Amino acid sequence: MTDQAQRPEAEIPGKPTSASRTTLSHIMTGSDTNLLGTVHGGVIMKLVDDAAGAVAGRHSGGPAVTASMDEMVFLEPVRVGDLVHVKAQVNWTGRSSMEVGVRVLAERWNESTPATQVGSAYLVFAAVDADGKPRAVPPVVPETERDQRRYQEAQIRRTHRLARRRAIRELREKRAAEGMED
Repeated sequence: MTDQAQRPEAEIPGKPTSASRTTLSHIMTGSDTNLLGTVHGGVIMKLVDDAAGAVAGRHSGGPAVTASMDEMVFLEPVRVGDLVHVKAQVNWTGRSSMEVGVRVLAERWNESTPATQVGSAYLVFAAVDADGKPRAVPPVVPETERDQRRYQEAQIRRTHRLARRRAIRELREKRAAEGMED
């Protein structure tokens, strides 16, 4: 049974994808650069985490913490003077967890050319209460065909994450039983 199926739907009403979708925009400056003169990947990752965290908090109605970041992909370098837009939305929800999809776009601050996608990522957030314990989140309600596709793809990523975690745990247990050190 899936995490989604275990939740009593009558308990918390669902929220549409658009209810928590957000965009964070930031102009990149010289203090954001790496040794190559382009924007440091860590700066972009922080913006991604900030936008995803805002979306997770909005969707869940309270605090949410980053549990994992999957598939952070950098497609193009970001330069000083780029206006970066980080677009995020909840793709999937479980009982207390949410996958947030993020697209990173960049455009020159002083030009009217279309923004280019420069990165993407998927993050998993866990909603927590005041004691840091998991708390239930509303189910996400996909509104468009694109939202439905993202929901289905998120379920596949979740299955892969859980299988990978299980396989690693089993390998470590086997090595420990054989007296092998890590």
